[in-house]
Amino acid sequence: MKQQNRLTVFEIIKNNQPISRASIAKQTGMSPTTVSRIVGELAERGYLLESEQVSVGLGRRSTLLEMVDASVLSVGVELDHHQMIVGIVDIQGNVVCSGKYPRSAEESPDATLKLIGEKINQLTLLNDIDGNRVIGIGVGLPGIVDNDAGIVVFSVQLGWKNVRLAERLKEITGYDVVVDNELKVKALAEYLKGATKGSSRTALLGFGNGVGSAFIFEGEIYRGKTNSAGEIGHTTVDPNGMMCDCGKAGCLQTYINISSLLSEANKIRPIRTIEELFEARRAGEGWACYLIERALMYIAITVNNVVCMYNPDSVILSVELADKYPEVYEEIEKLCMSRFVWEPLRDSFSIFRSELQEQGVMIGSGLLSQLKLFELE
Repeated sequence: MKQQNRLTVFEIIKNNQPISRASIAKQTGMSPTTVSRIVGELAERGYLLESEQVSVGLGRRSTLLEMVDASVLSVGVELDHHQMIVGIVDIQGNVVCSGKYPRSAEESPDATLKLIGEKINQLTLLNDIDGNRVIGIGVGLPGIVDNDAGIVVFSVQLGWKNVRLAERLKEITGYDVVVDNELKVKALAEYLKGATKGSSRTALLGFGNGVGSAFIFEGEIYRGKTNSAGEIGHTTVDPNGMMCDCGKAGCLQTYINISSLLSEANKIRPIRTIEELFEARRAGEGWACYLIERALMYIAITVNNVVCMYNPDSVILSVELADKYPEVYEEIEKLCMSRFVWEPLRDSFSIFRSELQEQGVMIGSGLLSQLKLFELE
């Protein structure tokens, strides 16, 4: 309870600053004594700044509290099969500095983790950052993650299985490490800082090299029993469909993800990139139009299924296909509202585009690391 109260006060000050102790007590229902004790602890650690006293009534004056954004820094890391993004974020999730680095799809886990350690050192040195202010590292990656133990249970995209990532990366860097699924931390970032700040029930749907989703309910990541909630890419849409790399036939992601689209396209003629596929569509080649329009249809169907199951107030679309072709968003929204979303629910939610885009996983990982700190203190 003490840890939760500290985290609650921390979040209220961060999101409502400047704010008085009395207002915190009113919002939380905590006693003024409890609030003052927690504020004192946070101030002692250098997290808070007290502003000049202001009048709040007849003769009464109140001190307002603000966060010192740079008092706590954390490292956020996004790992993908072909690259990684490493950045340092402050309490508000602002990116202090970051870098994008290539990695080989065949690279071993240990080589990748050593590279992360090297890039963290480079960023702190080049940007004159005091390493003592960095409180931890958060890592987001595709796949099934045991977030409590910090183990990558299985990641098809990385080719990793049962990797004790948190333990090994702490050995390399000396920092405490948290690990989670990439879409879960991206949804957290969008909820705390991005497109759905203030939402009570957010669903994020990710479509790219894989297909997945994440849910934030009342500020908490919905995980399921094994932290695998949201793995919609492996729901079966056609038992007689194409083979998925998971070993089953007819998984949703075989109709949407980039590798499947390229594999299908190459049955017609050599297509190396998703850009080439879109160019074929723009040139009016029927087979390319069919593949992309089928993918967009399945994305719209996925939105409907998630809305029917979880009844969110916000749905974030994170579509790698649309990074270079923003018109895709409009096509998906039109399909959702005209054909596929169940009519009684069409006005129950809003569709958003990812606001943080390629920095979302990195920011969310860094913020998750900070939240973990306040849970453990």
